[in-house]
Amino acid sequence: MRVLAAMSGGVDSAVAAARAVDAGHDVVGVHLALSTAPGTLRTGSRGCCSKEDAGDARRAADVLGIPFYVWDFADRFKEEVIDDFVESYAAGHTPNPCLRCNEKIKFAALADRAVALGFDAVATGHYARLEGGVLRRAVDAGKDQSYVLGVLTADQLARAMFPVGDTPKERIRAEAAERGLAVADKPDSHDICFIPSGDTRAFLGARIGVRPGRVVDARSGAVLAEHEGVHGFTVGQRKGLGIAGPGADGRPRYVTAIEPDTGTVKVGSAEDLKVWTIRAERAVWSSGTAPAGPLECVVQVRAHGGVAAAVAESVGTGLEVTLREPLTGVATGQAVVLYRPAAAGDIVLGSGTIAGTGTATAR
Repeated sequence: MRVLAAMSGGVDSAVAAARAVDAGHDVVGVHLALSTAPGTLRTGSRGCCSKEDAGDARRAADVLGIPFYVWDFADRFKEEVIDDFVESYAAGHTPNPCLRCNEKIKFAALADRAVALGFDAVATGHYARLEGGVLRRAVDAGKDQSYVLGVLTADQLARAMFPVGDTPKERIRAEAAERGLAVADKPDSHDICFIPSGDTRAFLGARIGVRPGRVVDARSGAVLAEHEGVHGFTVGQRKGLGIAGPGADGRPRYVTAIEPDTGTVKVGSAEDLKVWTIRAERAVWSSGTAPAGPLECVVQVRAHGGVAAAVAESVGTGLEVTLREPLTGVATGQAVVLYRPAAAGDIVLGSGTIAGTGTATAR
């Protein structure tokens, strides 16, 4: 089988490519150039598409003895990921750019080009497992990335490979060292790769501009502070609200709602954050077919955490979720990913983009 190995320059993708070679596949390495000015990006553990990373990927390919290329997807990345990120924050949402990159770039634009060139699959260093076309959580729960892959369709999963998902991260590093890969001890990438400074609020402010609004008490409506734009807030946020001290009850206050049309940011107690229902758009069902009726499942609403038992139901092109127990900090723009419950709870069933939440007690 001809396999295109997406090599980010990190240890995981390097070992993934190596394992594809070991499996007897005809492997070609490719690094995605996602920035129009890669020399401006941070290096080391803070990014994933800098010149340093491209060099690390090339050296790993040399060790593995496979052809290596750099493919320019900068324009597509800007349109599908960066612009979407900015527009979503401007609309009061909290997008996940890694999730969108997987959906639009790595398993759409990249995979489409790979198939056009005669490749059968794209291998990446994501921590997840694929068994018979079924997407599952990784063995290493602390590194599991099935959440950010939950947006993939059945067709996209059919041409994907995740060679490192069955192994703990510590063992992956040891394997890289044994193979003589220089990236064995390279720190993991963190934060958002296209924000050089790491300051998301400043990045958004430079592109959205100042749009003054008010921070108000969610229950009384009292004005507590002024702000320069709703892009500086997300549901569940506790710090950086610009307000003096805790609430009247002496407890911390959190962002409970964002209204971009009026520029209003509402804050309240931890109790006010609890939601019992979730409405999602753009549903994706991993099997390719929506369930015929209510579906018992476990949902996850953030890349790390936010897990609860629930009942989900397909409604038009979206889905509705009723939680068995409340979740907090559920932000629109994030994904709600559905997993099979109980013993087989590591199997991904589908996902949707959160469009709204409700506080009504679960049925």
